[in-house]
Amino acid sequence: MGGQRQIRPGRVYQTATTLLNHRIFPTVQVQQPIWYKVVESIPPSEILTRPFPPQHKEPNPKARRPSRLFQPQQIVYEEDELRRTFYKDHPWELARPRMIIEMDGKDAQRYDWSKGLIQPGMPLCGESVVQRQMWMMYNVPDMTKEKAYDIVRREFYALRHEEDVQRRIAKEEAQMMGAYFGKSFLQVGMELEDEQYEKWKKWAAKQIEAVRSEQSAAYTSFGTDEAEADSVDLDEMAAEESAAEGVPVQR
Repeated sequence: MGGQRQIRPGRVYQTATTLLNHRIFPTVQVQQPIWYKVVESIPPSEILTRPFPPQHKEPNPKARRPSRLFQPQQIVYEEDELRRTFYKDHPWELARPRMIIEMDGKDAQRYDWSKGLIQPGMPLCGESVVQRQMWMMYNVPDMTKEKAYDIVRREFYALRHEEDVQRRIAKEEAQMMGAYFGKSFLQVGMELEDEQYEKWKKWAAKQIEAVRSEQSAAYTSFGTDEAEADSVDLDEMAAEESAAEGVPVQR
């Protein structure tokens, strides 16, 4: 066994195929194993050495370590940097709800980013800004990444402002018809903040009172030992000591 090449894992598929094709009872149907098609499409490797992973970027000889030589490399796309820049400038866009359901997986092929940020079946979001910026970088002459980002960002702000105006008008019309809306997210947040602030005020008042009581206790007991020592009569102390020893005191 030692030093010999083990080829038995690679013979599992051939052995199973032979047994399925040459049955003892040809009329009896035999079900294929669940792994049969998988091993057929992805056969076990017969290479004894670990294969070198594909390289997606130029290797850095200074940062490369032998322990990470065979680890898969991270795949980085050009859109990743644009997304990172946008969400760094607009972090609250990540708090908006997103719809990630696709109909047939080919929704992106039906988008035409030359017409603007609004696309059929896709709500306005940060991905719209990224795809629109990518289109302008490769289809508009003399267009840089920073210039495209600035143009698309202004379009995004205008559309967000339009949505806000439409939402405000719809709310006012509904209120005129008798609709009632509860507290907004801002009002709920402010109430929670005020509640925590009031709790902190009570805690801080208790802490200040405890510190003041400790300070007052320390200052009231300061100097009492010295006052008692000054009030003691030295002659009386000497008389008591001599009486205890049986020696008369000379005055």
